[in-house]
Amino acid sequence: MMQPRIAKMYVNAIAASAQEFVDRIKVLQDRKGEMPEDFLNELHKWSLESIAKVALDVRLGCLDENSHPDTQRLIDAVNTFFIKVPVLELKIPFWKILNTPTFTKYINALETIREICTKYIQKSLNSAPKSNKDDEISILQRLLLLENDPKIATILALDMFLVGIDTTSNAAASILYQLAIHPEKQQILKDELKIILPEKSTPITRENLERMTYLKACIKETMRMYPVVIGNGRQTTNDCIIGGYHIPKGVQVIFQHYVISNQEEYFPKSKEFLPERWIKSSPCFKEHHPFASLPFGFGKRMCLGRRFADLELQTLLAKVIRNYTLEYHYQKLDYFIHPMYTPNGPLRIRFIEQDL
Repeated sequence: MMQPRIAKMYVNAIAASAQEFVDRIKVLQDRKGEMPEDFLNELHKWSLESIAKVALDVRLGCLDENSHPDTQRLIDAVNTFFIKVPVLELKIPFWKILNTPTFTKYINALETIREICTKYIQKSLNSAPKSNKDDEISILQRLLLLENDPKIATILALDMFLVGIDTTSNAAASILYQLAIHPEKQQILKDELKIILPEKSTPITRENLERMTYLKACIKETMRMYPVVIGNGRQTTNDCIIGGYHIPKGVQVIFQHYVISNQEEYFPKSKEFLPERWIKSSPCFKEHHPFASLPFGFGKRMCLGRRFADLELQTLLAKVIRNYTLEYHYQKLDYFIHPMYTPNGPLRIRFIEQDL
């Protein structure tokens, strides 16, 4: 899953979900062209639909006007799971002695996720092909052909649903918001996309995604300033020395990449939204430490779905910005953790349709 070539096999499936989202924008708009207060939930639906197509090769219909009740139940369960995890992990663990309300909600959320996902996973297993000739067979089916172990394939698919909905959708929300409040950067991106996608209907391919350098820079800059996961924790397996400090075995070490990536020492003008800092041909470009911004983590335990999250974000942004101009006419939003690092407030972004 970490190989870029594997993720790129799913461009068509992911682009189809992005187009469904673009089409749904017209349904969501009010008379001013603004999104409803629960716009983030619509992004959750887009993310869930994308994951289902990649993981299972199944269309859930999350973005349909009358979507299946499973859609919202699964989104709510995943949200509950992420909200309860830090409470159970970081506070006094009374749940180890008795079933606290928080622990009960946590277990019920996991059971809902397992129940709904297993239903669709079983459908995908039943329709698994006998060969790997089709590039766009699902991740579950691809793994089943490689390992011939339905249990491993099922666990991987469950993990993709569990950690791939909130993270990607909150990242998309943050990037759209940043582009809406930085119209000059949005215009640069719009100019790039008009060259690569001459018509709004021009299909997104592996080749034209490679050319979208400013779009990728906008994603990197947003993830530098506002990573959806603000830090990575690791437990030491041996006594070790880190920065001159002796860290005993079994201690939790937190890498606070949000703090590091927002320091002037590593990124000059760190408080400014400057996608250009990631483009080598730009005067703003400056070599930075490779570990100064790690929104997906690093090494063996880095985010397993990174390549797919990148592809989903790139495709959605390309589709949205090629079709619409984004505006935001309210007080600037702060960011908070709930449970991802995300804008605190309704994303009442105005979407203005482009003629060409």
